[in-house]
Amino acid sequence: MNQLLAMRAFVRVVETGSFSRAADQLALPRSTVSKLVTDLERHLGSKLMHRTTRAVAATSDGLEYFSHAMRLIAELDTVDNALRGKTLKPSGHLRIDAPASFANCLLIPALADFHREYPGITLALGISDRTVNIVGEGVDCVIRAGRLDEMAMIGRTFVELDYVTCAAPAYLERMGTPASPLDLQAGHVQAGYFFAATGKAAPLVFERGTQRYEMASCSFSTNEGNGLLEMLRAGLGIGQHFRRCVQPYLDSGELLPLLPDWSRAPMPLHLVYPPNRHRNARLKVFVDWVIRTFA
Repeated sequence: MNQLLAMRAFVRVVETGSFSRAADQLALPRSTVSKLVTDLERHLGSKLMHRTTRAVAATSDGLEYFSHAMRLIAELDTVDNALRGKTLKPSGHLRIDAPASFANCLLIPALADFHREYPGITLALGISDRTVNIVGEGVDCVIRAGRLDEMAMIGRTFVELDYVTCAAPAYLERMGTPASPLDLQAGHVQAGYFFAATGKAAPLVFERGTQRYEMASCSFSTNEGNGLLEMLRAGLGIGQHFRRCVQPYLDSGELLPLLPDWSRAPMPLHLVYPPNRHRNARLKVFVDWVIRTFA
């Protein structure tokens, strides 16, 4: 039995809650992963997993072994990476997930620089505004916006994106230019964002000193940042988007900034990854590069 591989297989089964998902992430047949765990149980003389036709779960002995195995694997990877790093740049595959606006407007245009610096790393980029199951879907790292709820994950804030209120010239010619946030409730059309998981609309927010207004009556809304950008460019309404994403359209005149005396709190972006992966050399250089590039 390859004990180290068996330990890796067991740890990944516990993390994902599935032999099939663990097999996919390890690039091994499911039968091989199952046999590795069985051989490990036989070697230890203890049952590590409860198996049913619908689910798998670690036993009490399995949970204790999992915590030790995870720490040992992380330490071994650290030693390997430290030695390899003396002569080799990190290589291998990374699976990253990012929100659509950040991925398309900022991350993808910069990836050529990352590839020049680390040509041995291949990168699969999932683009979606939905909340990804990091462990279950085999993702190394996700970029998340807003408040972080996953206490079991490591989260590193690397940038805060400012908002700008804007609209297309065609819309303003048709509907007029608002002089204050309250004007949006009197005959103006709003375009905004809604959360796919709940269907709840994210309000437009306007702040100035102690004054604060929230407008949530959007005639047009979308659950994807690029869709909102296209709605604004199409002249469907007034909305708020990240300035760094719409700046090219402000520069060209396709979009015009509105209500400059009013602001909205910036949106923080975080790099989020499981604690047992922070010593992965590929992930470390990617995280450091993102912070260096976009901070």
